[in-house]
Amino acid sequence: MTVNPFEMAKKQIDIVAEEMDLDPNIHKFLKRVERSLIVSIPIMMDDGTLKVFEGYRVHHSTIRGPGKGGLRFSLGVNLDEVKALATWMTWKTSLLNLPLGGAKGGICVDPFKLSKKELEKLTRRFTAEIINIIGPDIDIPAPDVNTNAQIMAWIMDTYSMQKGRTIPGVVTGKPIEIGGSVGRANATGTGLYFVLQALVEKLRLDLKSLKIVVQGFGNVGGTIADLLYKHGCKVIAVSDISTGIYCEDGLDVEKLLAWAKQGNLLKDYKNDKYKLIGNDELLTSKCDVLIPAAIENQITEKNAEKIDCKIVLEGANGPTTPEADKILLKKEIYVVPDILANSGGVCVSYFEYVQDINSYFWKLDRINEELKRIIIEAFEETFKISKERSISLRTAAYIIAVSRIAKAIELRGIFP
Repeated sequence: MTVNPFEMAKKQIDIVAEEMDLDPNIHKFLKRVERSLIVSIPIMMDDGTLKVFEGYRVHHSTIRGPGKGGLRFSLGVNLDEVKALATWMTWKTSLLNLPLGGAKGGICVDPFKLSKKELEKLTRRFTAEIINIIGPDIDIPAPDVNTNAQIMAWIMDTYSMQKGRTIPGVVTGKPIEIGGSVGRANATGTGLYFVLQALVEKLRLDLKSLKIVVQGFGNVGGTIADLLYKHGCKVIAVSDISTGIYCEDGLDVEKLLAWAKQGNLLKDYKNDKYKLIGNDELLTSKCDVLIPAAIENQITEKNAEKIDCKIVLEGANGPTTPEADKILLKKEIYVVPDILANSGGVCVSYFEYVQDINSYFWKLDRINEELKRIIIEAFEETFKISKERSISLRTAAYIIAVSRIAKAIELRGIFP
């Protein structure tokens, strides 16, 4: 049975509400999204036929500032998925104490079946359809699954053309030449690395001695695999949409990344020492650190008992269900929740937004220094509450994030 991501997000709110004795009115408020926009996107295809795609943009909360969240192009996109992702973005920005809210968007489409011209038309028409609910002071989209800097450039240009002036702050994750930030492309993976370093130190483990498994070999999975490989860790398995690759002695991550960056799939990579494995086998491989960096609902009550690692570092959003969380907690596996672990992306997106608004740009050293400071402060606070209350890192992170939102609602009041 497929897990409904928004039901899962609401269940997570219920768990933390009970733990922190949250005001029932605020609890009720947080289980709903502020607004959902569903749009039809008619596109004249290259062959002269018309196709109509469905797109979404959801604001879960703009209580603490403009909405912030990615935009994904995938056949799996639906309203409940986007609502859940917008909700998780609210907690993520709050946990990092950024003056932003939570939003998300997507189009139900297989972008790999479109030509570049069709993809550009789709992006521009979608932007025109949602133009009234995005903007630097309303909601700032960013790249997510199957979207990139070029797509952000088309959004920025479409928005700017409609407004009659160049407005780089409408999106983040843009090319550097038109207001993007250095360090943004690898920010999520870099943040994962900083958080893992901090946790390993707390647990008195030697990072270099750890065996790593990474599910997902895109921007996030590829970056963290590369950083850990360069640090001397043994990355024993990675996967992409086609297959998983396993080698007990460790994979050559640099060669695999070079292969993937040429547009190739891992299933076509030839090395006699490497074994092809399925997704289930990859997730349950014995290792020290499991990094699910693909999509949501990967660790469930069906496979949680078989998870065999010390740490689950959530590179994806919502990869572990609440039922699986309980099982992993009993197994004494540290689960570093998505709203903390993969928050490097939204953190550097915030830096990009600040740079755009001020027309003053930072160097990479400053970006990484500020990213590390913010993400480690959030980690330290989360770890402390987790130990003090004997609760999971996820529940601790949620307590911090929800407390800040609840205080903002209390101070602002309910209009009218």
